Amino acid sequence: MNPLSSPLVTDLYELAMLQAYFEQGMTGTAVFELFVRKLPPGRNFLVAAGLEQALEFVAGLRFGADELDWVARSGLFQPQFVSRLERLRFTGDVHAMPEGTVFFPDEPVLRVTAPLPEAQLLETRLLNLVHFQTVVASKAARSRLAAPGKRLIDFGLRRAHGAEAGLLAARASYLAGFDGTSTVAAAPLFGIPVFGTMAHSFVQSHESEIAAFRHFAAVFPDNAVLLIDTYDTLEGARKAVEVGKSARVKGVRLDSGELGVLAPEVRRILDAGGLSHAIIFASGNLDEYRVAELLGAGAPIDSFGIGTSLVTAADHPYLDAVYKLQEYAGRARRKRSAGKATWPGRKQVYRHYRADGCFARDVVSAEGDAQEGEPLLEQVMHAGEPLPRPKLAAARERALAQYARLPAPLRALEAAPVYPVEISAALRALANEVDRATGA
Repeated sequence: MNPLSSPLVTDLYELAMLQAYFEQGMTGTAVFELFVRKLPPGRNFLVAAGLEQALEFVAGLRFGADELDWVARSGLFQPQFVSRLERLRFTGDVHAMPEGTVFFPDEPVLRVTAPLPEAQLLETRLLNLVHFQTVVASKAARSRLAAPGKRLIDFGLRRAHGAEAGLLAARASYLAGFDGTSTVAAAPLFGIPVFGTMAHSFVQSHESEIAAFRHFAAVFPDNAVLLIDTYDTLEGARKAVEVGKSARVKGVRLDSGELGVLAPEVRRILDAGGLSHAIIFASGNLDEYRVAELLGAGAPIDSFGIGTSLVTAADHPYLDAVYKLQEYAGRARRKRSAGKATWPGRKQVYRHYRADGCFARDVVSAEGDAQEGEPLLEQVMHAGEPLPRPKLAAARERALAQYARLPAPLRALEAAPVYPVEISAALRALANEVDRATGA
């Protein structure tokens, strides 16, 4: 059993509902939509991510021998349920916003249309995959906007909540505009550039700091970035200059101390010693706020390694993301719970732009109610088969282009006025119709 692709990576109630659906013959076409109810405090927008892994999971949905054996032995289900699961495959359609699309609350980022048991079973894992990468991408976007023109590297694997989280965080941050990652497996898996320097242990294991620098520069003559803060940062910079007299030093890394004070001093030492070409790479508990603060103060830092705060989205580590039934057996459906009501039916999101090309407003409407503006959801899977879609690099370019079209207040780290998302008259009328039909 592969735990990352197993259909048992789900909540128990999904399987309980499947058995009940099969027993009652409830296999009509259902429509579910995945969306976010509200933005976390301080966030002005979200970045859609995780679609690639979501579609891989959907396309490969099947119960193998190990899963079927557990279901049979669990004592939780009827014997005939096992045979139904053995034949289960996803046969429906999926529509979604392309990865890298900026979106807002109440806008469906993904829609599943399939027989009810198939569509229901996807709920937990789709939320798990899309939610996590969207959280990280939306966090990464803020650092990208705070540091235009600077190199940003994901340094978060060792603090991530597991291997899958670390790998998908590397992907999501690259999609959102980072330049690469320190996570090696992200290169063969996703084609993401990888970066690294050295550890303090490398310096400590040598008899002297300068011996460590010379050793490293000899082994990596074209890519030596020297970690200079193991003992005394400014003295480390002077030793880097000394090494640079006989070897090529690509740059130095600062991982501790008051970076805003140290970086200018290190820059002066490097420039005076003939290493004006050498970059200054900074790391150490950074986030978008610290990066913006350093650059705002004029710190001569060329690259940033951002780890813990990024891969855990430390300030706001989750979204109010949900996957809700919007139509079944040809009838629109909606939830009316206080504070959690949904808009019924299949929907499309239309984006309107200002004269200068920036976002003006979005309109959410019933699918058949064509509106002016750019439709954001497109079909990505038909009859269980994924359709051709952009590669990761194209999704990254899309995200960067979207940031450029955000109104200036939305690009800031501070909370901005809420971006207008309008619910169309047709969708409101459909909601009223559903309420009347269900006795509201």
